Amino acid sequence: MLAMNYRGPRRVRIDRKPFPEIKHPEDAIVRVTRSCICGSDLHLYNGNVPDTRVGMTFGHEFVGVIEEIGPDVHNVKVGDTVLVPFNIACGKCAFCKQGLYGNCHESNTQATAVGGIFGYSHTAGGYDGGQAEYVRVPYANVGPTVIPPDMDPDDAVLLTDVLPTGYQAAEMGGIQPGDTVVIFGAGPVGIMAAKCAWLFGAGRVIVFDHVEYRLEFVRNYAQCEVYNFREVDDVVVFVKKLTDWLGADVCIDAVGAEAAGNAMQTITGRKTLLQAGSATALHWAVNSVKKGGIVSIVGVYGPTDNLVPIGNVVNKGLTIRANQTSVKRLLPRLIDHIQQGRINPKAIITHRIPLEEVAEAYHIFSAKLDNCIKPVLIPPSARS
Repeated sequence: MLAMNYRGPRRVRIDRKPFPEIKHPEDAIVRVTRSCICGSDLHLYNGNVPDTRVGMTFGHEFVGVIEEIGPDVHNVKVGDTVLVPFNIACGKCAFCKQGLYGNCHESNTQATAVGGIFGYSHTAGGYDGGQAEYVRVPYANVGPTVIPPDMDPDDAVLLTDVLPTGYQAAEMGGIQPGDTVVIFGAGPVGIMAAKCAWLFGAGRVIVFDHVEYRLEFVRNYAQCEVYNFREVDDVVVFVKKLTDWLGADVCIDAVGAEAAGNAMQTITGRKTLLQAGSATALHWAVNSVKKGGIVSIVGVYGPTDNLVPIGNVVNKGLTIRANQTSVKRLLPRLIDHIQQGRINPKAIITHRIPLEEVAEAYHIFSAKLDNCIKPVLIPPSARS
């Protein structure tokens, strides 16, 4: 089968790899019809996540058709069209029972934090992902969710990560009616966080980025205020000015390890990898939020230390909430939001690219060419 093949930092290609096989009675094999490139895939692509091994297939956002199931699979059947959450979750461990599917204790047994994730390095279990024609899906009684017959597959593929992550970012912010919410990052997750902030009653939503076409997109899509941080002398002071010198009620870090905007953070977190990514957006969030405010973190950082202003967190009495998104927990309400017309996820898709051109797709997305917001890869079988 055709599959994306990681060959080292900033080097990917399409290759032929063996078809996946059923390895456990609860496995399923899915024929992929849509898969996305995520902003967090770029952290892998650029070499910012430890133990990303040559030969791996990325891709944690995909939908497809069930082609084969193990003997103990009963919640889906061959022929079902399904979306597959990026979390690989057993559904039975102590954390899954709490709805913390992103922290499954069984799917990534060598880790003490994150659960298994499709196509996301061996720090997340070493599972191959969905930027391929076929993919093995463990715990098929838990993750794969049948797509409603009236749902566009382009909407469905964004339910595997981007929309739930943006929604959980807003949810973790504890947004109260009338709150001012500041979001750092106008990538797909930041765009969805801005859109979802209104669902929780935000009175004002402000987004910072430095890429003008992304700022223009989120302004139109989420009806929010936008600012280019490169045109501001001091982001924190600027936010204070916008908020009567109190600070925002909620700040969301939707950037993570590859944030721009601070030379020292860039050198230590992106160039020399002395810390687990550039924590610029996190610093801005902590320092821009009001005393007693909430900082919500969904940006991805590597699993090592970061330079974090913990003294400001303590002295300001902040609440910090962060996690990998528990997609399965959020699906029922998000499917309803789409069906009721409150959110139109597929509107953020700007590029539909054949799977065979995956190397060019990564180049376009990582270099922010051609006004790319969200690229989707289409395998050959889905184009016939």
